[in-house]
Amino acid sequence: QVQLVESGGGLVQSGDSLRLSCAASGRALANYAMGWFRQAPGKGREFVGAINWNGVGTNYADSVKGRFTITRDNAKNTVYLQMNSLRVEDTAMYYCAADRNMYGSSWPGTSARFGSWGQGTQVTVSE
Repeated sequence: QVQLVESGGGLVQSGDSLRLSCAASGRALANYAMGWFRQAPGKGREFVGAINWNGVGTNYADSVKGRFTITRDNAKNTVYLQMNSLRVEDTAMYYCAADRNMYGSSWPGTSARFGSWGQGTQVTVSE
């Protein structure tokens, strides 16, 4: 079982940037698609984006497309979420997740396909 730990969250102003990291231990991430999700207070978990197992393909929610970018460094067993032009509505707890199966693509963005989850890192965007 892989353990995932997110970091990099914080309090920023609208228009700022943040880079979240998701570090894995217990298993190499190299052969697994990875996803990022978020959950705002009082709302359900929302798909943010995903990257396929070899880093070639990505998939993003419409709400973040063009502003967020997912990359991975398999040598460091880490996945990143670069968030630019942050908005107040991006405020949420952000979670990374690892696919249940190997060699997955970046689609679909359904939470059920991801079997391992981190504890989350809080991102708060103020006006």
